[in-house]
Amino acid sequence: MSALPLVLAGPLQAWGSASRFARRGTENAPTKSGVVGLLAAALGRDRTADLSDLAALRFGVRVDQPGVRVRDYQTAKHLVTGVSMPVSERFYLSDAVFVAAVEGDPELVADLYRAVREPVYLPYLGRRSCPPARPVDLGAPVDGTVEDVLERTPWQASRWFQQQRRWKGEELVELSTLVDAAPGQTRADTLRDLPLSFNPLHRRYALRAVTPGAVRVPNPLVRRAAPPDHDPVSALGGS
Repeated sequence: MSALPLVLAGPLQAWGSASRFARRGTENAPTKSGVVGLLAAALGRDRTADLSDLAALRFGVRVDQPGVRVRDYQTAKHLVTGVSMPVSERFYLSDAVFVAAVEGDPELVADLYRAVREPVYLPYLGRRSCPPARPVDLGAPVDGTVEDVLERTPWQASRWFQQQRRWKGEELVELSTLVDAAPGQTRADTLRDLPLSFNPLHRRYALRAVTPGAVRVPNPLVRRAAPPDHDPVSALGGS
């Protein structure tokens, strides 16, 4: 198997899984449906295209910088009648950074890597009003799993966030993760964010089992002592 690392960072992100009517919420981390939609757009697929190959990819995400939840509202008028639509309440994550990964067939993952580097449709972070602040590709695909990417990828948080007092002097920083549960795993949470169809006339999503966890990654702001270039015991006459 092969895994593609991605970084999702921007001024605003919105990853809804249970939004209804005039209230449009967001999860605390990117959803599988949102990331699959980003990848499908990068490939140039339209909203009625088959998603089964992308939905079958294993997915995981790491919270490098949780951001702050903010609320906004939106007004609109009907295009034909001119009648005012109900005011919609919208929630976003501000200044958040996530590392995500998808895992699957090496040929498909390689196609996705090329697509995110040269996308047909520009990527956005959950909603069209949320452009990424940096390229979403985080390097070439790696031989391994989603877990390997989340454990080995360096901390992607903004420098101002890394410099906060809570991390001072900590050689390792603990970051929370959310990964597709393994088949047969019983201790898992569920989210309705497995995309079956993005067709505007009939969007459909299924339940997905996810496992919360955590990984510890090096803090780049902590200097580590270099090993000595000689044996200090030899000066004492030891053997």
